[in-house]
Amino acid sequence: MSKTCYYEVLGVERSADGKTLKSAFRKKAMQYHPDRNPDDPESEARFKDVTAAYEVLSDADKRAAYDRFGHAAFENGGMGGGARGGARPEDAFADVFGDVFSEFFGARRGGGGRAGVSRGDDLRYDYEITLEEAYAGKQVELSIPTTKGCDDCGASGAAPGSSPETCSMCGGAGRVRAQQGFFTMERTCSRCQGKGQTISKPCKTCSGRGRVRAERTLSVNIPAGIEDGQKIRLSGEGDPSINGGPAGDLYIFVSVKEHDLFERDGPHLFARAPVPMCKAALGGEIEMPTIDGGMTRITVPEGSATGKRMRLKGKGMPHLQSGQVGDMYIEIFVETPRNLSSRQKELLREFSDECNDQTNPEHESFLGKVKRFFEGAG
Repeated sequence: MSKTCYYEVLGVERSADGKTLKSAFRKKAMQYHPDRNPDDPESEARFKDVTAAYEVLSDADKRAAYDRFGHAAFENGGMGGGARGGARPEDAFADVFGDVFSEFFGARRGGGGRAGVSRGDDLRYDYEITLEEAYAGKQVELSIPTTKGCDDCGASGAAPGSSPETCSMCGGAGRVRAQQGFFTMERTCSRCQGKGQTISKPCKTCSGRGRVRAERTLSVNIPAGIEDGQKIRLSGEGDPSINGGPAGDLYIFVSVKEHDLFERDGPHLFARAPVPMCKAALGGEIEMPTIDGGMTRITVPEGSATGKRMRLKGKGMPHLQSGQVGDMYIEIFVETPRNLSSRQKELLREFSDECNDQTNPEHESFLGKVKRFFEGAG
């Protein structure tokens, strides 16, 4: 047993009252419980220290002895580990530890009552839309596979003419408790699986589940600007609870199809546009579609090269949160002429003969770098 001060073990002042001690013990017991710290070999020892500290400080006689003599009060059989008449401290300690155990496992305390109600299951539905639909948003009718209460048994799970019976193992509590010294262990009832009731004659329609598969039609709003992978949560539209609890939620996961022309990055759109060599050299205009279904004219500056990017403000996607609209970026690539006629080849040769370092400055610059490279190597 640790010789650390019990008050320090629980993290309380020496003047702490019973309520403060109880709260500190619950917190520490949850923190150091071995089941919560499977990879920490020291957690079990800390848990035992916390348990021992509360066992002493929660009992008035033991606490008085500890305050006067410290750990020596319990050495060589001192205090005998028990109380001197009246209510047993083990009972109070077991009750507090039962609270901790219930909190740790999410249990509902109290015997003889109805088992705690549970929430219905959440549902997932995958839905695919186009980029144009993501831009404009849409209202869609969806048929959602779900469950509903069985009409034949009134959602009880018991065959017509019979009814569920209170579980004889847990008395309808859904959980069973076992006392081991001052430890109270609580677990889900194995006979009724926590429902508090058993069914001796299950309904043939639902096989005793009380629910059957069904479909519901829901009108769902797909907001403008939604992005690939985002989800829409519809509270209470999931599966109903089997024992009167709240229904689960429905999550619609939206995927956006790839587009032939546009690539998306948040609220911005990107596209590549081919430009004939002559138009890139002389300058001109090209037409480009926009995501809203329109067309726009883009001026290609004289002497444009592949990779030049032009921005169209406000022609992107709406932002889902702010409602602001992004931009569209057009990147041009210069198309080299192919399948030339004899006359076209002749004209290009004449053009090539007229070219100089002013006509093709990047080419001439590259040749200069190559020349210097070989001169340096020599």
